[in-house]
Order: sequence, then structure tokens, then C-alpha cells
Amino acid sequence: MKEEKKDFEVDISIEGKEKSSEHVVEKESEKTKSKKGSAKALKESLEEKEEELKTLHDKLLRSQAEFENYKKRMAKETSDLMKYANEEIIKELLHTVDNLERAIQHAKESDQSESITEGIDIILKQLFKSLERFGVSGFVSVGEKFDPNKHEAVIQMESAEHEPNTITAESQKGYFLRERLLRPALVTVTRAPQVETDE
Repeated sequence: MKEEKKDFEVDISIEGKEKSSEHVVEKESEKTKSKKGSAKALKESLEEKEEELKTLHDKLLRSQAEFENYKKRMAKETSDLMKYANEEIIKELLHTVDNLERAIQHAKESDQSESITEGIDIILKQLFKSLERFGVSGFVSVGEKFDPNKHEAVIQMESAEHEPNTITAESQKGYFLRERLLRPALVTVTRAPQVETDE
């Protein structure tokens, strides 16, 4: 009777082990399937990322090409602007050149110096009007205090009649182009007389 119990226990033990091993195999199979599914998902994700990267790379190349074309176009436009920026002012000044040539021709054919002077004065006024249209304006310097921002002293002379650093003469007029100094005025500036000391 005892032997039969042992056999029964062994049978139960073997059956339990078989079930246990079947369970382990099922789990391993599920893990394998899970790994295969995970690998497939990773592969698909990688392919998507590669496609996205390729698209971004193509966009970058197109952007670079467009930027290079833009730079070339801007360089050409800047070059043309620098070449022809003064076209309008030159056209305007050519009228004055024409009038000066006529005045010189008239001077050669006439002895009337007074009328020639008047003609040249009219031409000079015309030239100033042309310059004013482009924002050029002159400024008065004589009688003003010396300002290094718009004056350039070419002569310094002693004077008891004027305060030091007073402009008494102008050898070349100064001009502004709008708010910017176009060229400084060349001026004569006073300084205080030196006091002679008896030794």
C-alpha cells in the first residue's frame, strides 16, 4: 500500500514538472514574440527617422542654394547701386556745366565783364539750388566760434579785436549732406596776442 502512494506521488510530481516546463516554454515563446514585435517596431521607427532626416537634408540643401542665389542677387544690386547712385545728381549738375560753357564762350566773344559776372553769378545760384535738392547745404563760419566738428583751421593769427578761437576768414566753404558733414570749412582762427615781457 505504501508503494502505491509513492508511485502516485511520483506521477503527480512528474505531471507538475511537465506543466511547469510547458508554462516556462509558453512564457519564453511570448517573450520571443514580444522581442520580435519590438524589433519590428524599432526598425519601422528607424526607417521613419531616416526618411525624415533625408527630407530635412533636402530642405537644407534647397535653403542653402536659395541663400547663395540671394547673396549673388544682393551683391549685383549693391554693385549697380554704387555705380549709378550719383546718376541723378550728375544729370542735374550737367545743366550747370552747360551754362558755364556758354558763359565762357560768351566771355571770349564779348568785352562786357559786368554782364559776364552777372551770368556766372546766376549759374552759381542755379548750382546751389541743384545741390539743395539733394540735401546739400552750406554753413556760415565767419564770426562764429571755432568748432572742430565742422571747421578746419588752416591759419591762426593774433588779434586783440576778437576773442580767441573766433573765425575771421574762410578760405573754403563747408557743407553738410543732410545732418552729416560733407566737408569742413577751411578757416582762419584768432588767438590771444602774446604779451611781451621785459627781461
